[in-house]
Amino acid sequence: MERVERIAFTFTNGKVLVTGGYGGGRWLNSTELYDPSAETWTTIGSMNTTRSQHISSVLRDAKVLVTAGRIVDDSLNSVEVYDPLTETWTTTDSMRHAPHEHAASVLLNGKVLVAGGFDNIPLNTSELYEPSTEMWIFTASMNHMRWKRTATVLVNGKVLVIDGFDSNTINTAELYDPLSGTWTSVGSMNDA
Repeated sequence: MERVERIAFTFTNGKVLVTGGYGGGRWLNSTELYDPSAETWTTIGSMNTTRSQHISSVLRDAKVLVTAGRIVDDSLNSVEVYDPLTETWTTTDSMRHAPHEHAASVLLNGKVLVAGGFDNIPLNTSELYEPSTEMWIFTASMNHMRWKRTATVLVNGKVLVIDGFDSNTINTAELYDPLSGTWTSVGSMNDA
């Protein structure tokens, strides 16, 4: 079956996990694991919630955090954790907002920063997930609303968020400081 609006990423062992999306005329909660050494696909346990346009992050304990997304016209705030050892999905604390096409970054301290996204309007909100308590808390909002953007954790632990859309393409950049919990505008790129 074809699958679009899904998320795929690679584990440290080289295997690729593909989650959710849309295919065969329906929204999916299925997950598949690709083993490049054997060139095989294996269907593994399904997520608890059907979703697309979500984000996956690998936590320090090698579990996978799947955040938010959408189904049809509804944005989701639900969150799940995949345990590759048991091949099971567990629902965890829901996000405070319901973004799709957001950014997620695993910080050097192990927390996960989710920023921006879209929920009927572009968002500038930011939330932090603490894996040890499985809880979400608000942190400062970005200076600009944006979705479909890129977030990169820098070697100093700060997070650089660039580009995206508000109602148009934007070329601004912002820097999140996990120590102060603040965002700082850091200029614009030359092209949007």
